[in-house]
Amino acid sequence: MLLTGAHVVTMDDAGTEHADGWVRVEDGVIAAVGGGPPPAGEHVDLGGAVVTPGLVNTHHHLYQTLTRARAQESNLFEWLRALYPVWAGIDEESVYSAARTGLAELALSGCTTVFDHHYVFPRGTSGLIEAELRAADELGVTLIASRGSMDLGESQGGLPPDSLVEDIDTILAETERLASAYPGKIVAAPCSPFSVTKELMQASAALARRVDLQLHTHLAETSEEGAYCHELYGCTPVEYLESLGWLAGDVWCAHCVHLSAGEVAQFAQTGTGVAHCPTSNLRLGAGVAPVRDMLDAGVRVGLGVDGSASNERGDLLLEVKQALLVARGRGGPRAMTVRDALRIGTRGGATVLGRTDIGSLEPGKRADLAVWRTDGLELAGAADPVAGLVLSAPHRVDRLYMGGEEVVRDGHLVRADEDEIARQQRAQARRFA
Repeated sequence: MLLTGAHVVTMDDAGTEHADGWVRVEDGVIAAVGGGPPPAGEHVDLGGAVVTPGLVNTHHHLYQTLTRARAQESNLFEWLRALYPVWAGIDEESVYSAARTGLAELALSGCTTVFDHHYVFPRGTSGLIEAELRAADELGVTLIASRGSMDLGESQGGLPPDSLVEDIDTILAETERLASAYPGKIVAAPCSPFSVTKELMQASAALARRVDLQLHTHLAETSEEGAYCHELYGCTPVEYLESLGWLAGDVWCAHCVHLSAGEVAQFAQTGTGVAHCPTSNLRLGAGVAPVRDMLDAGVRVGLGVDGSASNERGDLLLEVKQALLVARGRGGPRAMTVRDALRIGTRGGATVLGRTDIGSLEPGKRADLAVWRTDGLELAGAADPVAGLVLSAPHRVDRLYMGGEEVVRDGHLVRADEDEIARQQRAQARRFA
């Protein structure tokens, strides 16, 4: 397959772009990228579209599409206390429906790879992670799932109700079972300092390093979390994580809004990654992460939509724009360029997830490509099509290729019916009204 007539943004080390470019795909892999006259042979003319790598989402909670627009004026702790009892009703059927909805939204926003942090396992349920993976296979996107966990209930000083916490042995056994059943697709992911014991954090890290899994958790999302850690552990959230051996190159943390300059330097020195979730942080009034400082220090940074109950929209291109805007709101108009923001959402996300096969358009990489039309009203008059794309986001992707196979064509899902997914989701969501 030869895609021609496009502005190709490769996101390679040199930041190469081809204003009149082409991409050749063979056996699901990028064979060549170039500019000017394309190689001979049949081709698909993209009519001046912008082509980028598929976007990479480094933090999500797919089940939360069932409970949008709740606790609208709440901070994180208030929001969680309002929603934990509702989430106690999820099961395999509702999680499957929620995952289809969230993954469809993400695909239509140009996202090809999704990490989902699922940490709610009501007693008596089963098959929740399997339901998410099944939904991803049906839609044709890559899902990296997690066996999240909570073992610190209200009676022990934690935030979640006791009915939603599990014992450590069950958590570890299930994590190892899933890792064996789905090689390369599972991450060990205890939820947060206020819902997980020190013992579970340490045991999860030991298991992950024994069976070669990555580690993920929420960290330093709000000032309330900082106060909680000081009261319970006598230190900051980052100091707590360091004491558990969790600052390392096999770890990435969601949010990291409240990091000191010294803690940013620690993340860089240890190789610890960050999933930046700007819309969710703004929605909950948590603040703005110091992403410019992180990038300048050499921290691995990717983007996350976060849960659709604290974002309401599963649009990763919008997060690219939001990352740009919050960086400038924090540090002025030169704090971040359009291409910096797009790199965080592509190459940065791949780096956070430890993936070398995606994130850029280079020979040998998997052919995950997003094709964005430039002939619509919102880009009319844009002198720079890449800046126009980001600054006028959100947009629905025109075509999305996953390993060279179309999963979105002409702005519509190829393998699934968007209307049917929405109908089923509304029916499931009514159970949680």
